[in-house]
Amino acid sequence: MIEQIARQVLDNAMSEREFQAQIIKLARLLGWRVFHPWLSVHSASGWPDLALCRPPRFLLAEIKRERADLTPAQVCWRLDLAECPGVEIYTWRPSDFEEITRVLG
Repeated sequence: MIEQIARQVLDNAMSEREFQAQIIKLARLLGWRVFHPWLSVHSASGWPDLALCRPPRFLLAEIKRERADLTPAQVCWRLDLAECPGVEIYTWRPSDFEEITRVLG
């Protein structure tokens, strides 16, 4: 019980940047190549934050704080990308870390 409460507090306090850095570190440790645009000012609105490749798999992930919602542009990209065979698309929040570990493992 106390561990769950502590985890919730940590999840809620974690910034998107900190969480994304954890995912990138884990992905690289597990042999994934990672792409994240350094500056998304000139990128298409709503495009996922991370592209990860470890053949034969390719996945895209939108990284969100615990209680943040997808923008309309992110929802549109997600719907279109979900229709592309072979492309895995995820929205990950800090509370999803166990699933992220499973997906990348």
